[in-house]
Amino acid sequence: MKKIIYQNSLSLVFILLFIGAFLGQTLFGIDEYNKELTENGGHAVTMYEYLSSGHFIESTFENWESEFLQMGLFVWFTIFLRQKGSSESKKCEGKEEVDREPSPKRKDAPWPVKKGGIWLKLYQSSLTLSLFVLFIASFVLHLYGSLKDENTMNLLKGKPEVSLSAYLGESRFWFESFQNWQSEFLSVFAIIVLSIFLRQKGSSQSKPVDAPHSETGE
Repeated sequence: MKKIIYQNSLSLVFILLFIGAFLGQTLFGIDEYNKELTENGGHAVTMYEYLSSGHFIESTFENWESEFLQMGLFVWFTIFLRQKGSSESKKCEGKEEVDREPSPKRKDAPWPVKKGGIWLKLYQSSLTLSLFVLFIASFVLHLYGSLKDENTMNLLKGKPEVSLSAYLGESRFWFESFQNWQSEFLSVFAIIVLSIFLRQKGSSQSKPVDAPHSETGE
């Protein structure tokens, strides 16, 4: 058991951090939502009702959307774009291990590699495809939640409901998206550039402490 925990400790710590933060978001979110409802003449909702509200869906998926977009673009761009000196980039010259052609004869090769054909085609791009599918799903759910929350508030204020097409032409949804996208793109830019000059001994995201600034990747 100790060995399993050690070998999976990075993912376990982050999923626990996610659960803790998600619970925090939910607990503070329902409090904030109920304040908003009562201030506009509505009734406070239960936790069960809150989890299906536009407020909860919008606030959850607008963040997931930006994360999956950022990761999907980063994985895809690192195929053909370079940053000299960054640990987040492949070397500027020559082929690397990740560029080699998959061989079904390789020991313990995943089954899609052994199967070949369409399965191999999908598998060799499966990371990027999965991240973009998650982005699209999050984008749609963000849009659904944002529209639902907008119409809930409109109902309380005695205003007419907004249609999907009309809402896409308004600023709120796009403001919610772009404010998250820009922060994600900035954070990626920061790690790419800072890893040129700064180090963290023992981290896979850093070059060796004594590596020259001009050295790219590992």
